[in-house]
Amino acid sequence: MKKTDLAAYNKYIRKKWIVLLVMVGLLFASAIASLSVGSAKVSIPDILRTVFGGGTRQQNAIIWNVRMPRVATAMVVGIALALSGCVMQNVLRNPLASASTLGVSQGASFGAAVAIVYFGAGIQVNAGGASSALTVTNPAMVTLCAFLGGIATTAIILGLARFRGTSPATMVLAGVAISSMFTGATTLIQYFADEVQLSTLVFWTFGDLGSTGWEDLGGMAVIVAVLCVYCILHRWDFNALLSGEETAISLGINVKRLTLVNMVLCCLCSSVIVSNVGLISFIGLVAPHIVRMVVGNNHVYLIPGSILGGATLLLLGDLFARTVISPVILPIGAITSFLGGPLFLYLLFKGGKRP
Repeated sequence: MKKTDLAAYNKYIRKKWIVLLVMVGLLFASAIASLSVGSAKVSIPDILRTVFGGGTRQQNAIIWNVRMPRVATAMVVGIALALSGCVMQNVLRNPLASASTLGVSQGASFGAAVAIVYFGAGIQVNAGGASSALTVTNPAMVTLCAFLGGIATTAIILGLARFRGTSPATMVLAGVAISSMFTGATTLIQYFADEVQLSTLVFWTFGDLGSTGWEDLGGMAVIVAVLCVYCILHRWDFNALLSGEETAISLGINVKRLTLVNMVLCCLCSSVIVSNVGLISFIGLVAPHIVRMVVGNNHVYLIPGSILGGATLLLLGDLFARTVISPVILPIGAITSFLGGPLFLYLLFKGGKRP
């Protein structure tokens, strides 16, 4: 009997790792497909040759200076949003929680808009609408203001969860109200902005993965890496929370500290993402639930699955935005909202699979 149980457990573990390996393959294929799309035609063998140190000077310039930063940005942003959503859904015990549904992204957007308009932290150097039109002249100021806006929303959400004991549906409704408040405040800023500031803000709120360079990407990657390491180290704590707060406390877990640290890290990641690429909604909601369908609620596999799933989803979304009416590049924020909205409605009416 014991050997049978052990064999069944080993089979269960093997299935989970096979799913994760398949997701790694999907991520690699999505990245290669994204690198192959553009005005200059570069074949997949040439892409692989260039990535591994070969290729002509022109191919290296196209891949490493133009396309690779966009692909890497999509991966980092997707990881940050999906992992933040996964963590929020766990610590808040709310299957509908994410940075966009709870208003954290909108709060960060308001803070970044204040920095761009009133502190002159962003300018539009090319009014023609190119993907590199928005230049952030003071990224530290934009990130700081975005973080302050996001942390204000986080404080409200934590207060509702801790002191009022709100239900998941009520928390989402509170997030909708908070989002509306910050969206209205951002609209007022746009109303009183001049033409250049207005065009800058409107372009920035679309969401754009092509406006970041390697230097911007490095800053985002460091903060996202901190979140990834922290979540992986506390994966068993998240599993304990699945059985309830009382059970986790009885196992010696400081639930209040775990919740606070994770929410602050998620808020910081969301603020950095918003300040660099603008608003990108629903990845944090969609990715964890899709991964949960194939690997279950065990955070030993759900966390790496969310990392891989978020990066893959945003890469595929960006690939769709760049190819559906090529050569026009659609705003990635609009694409993710359009595709993620129906799933959000499904989860709202079905109640989601409670983490």
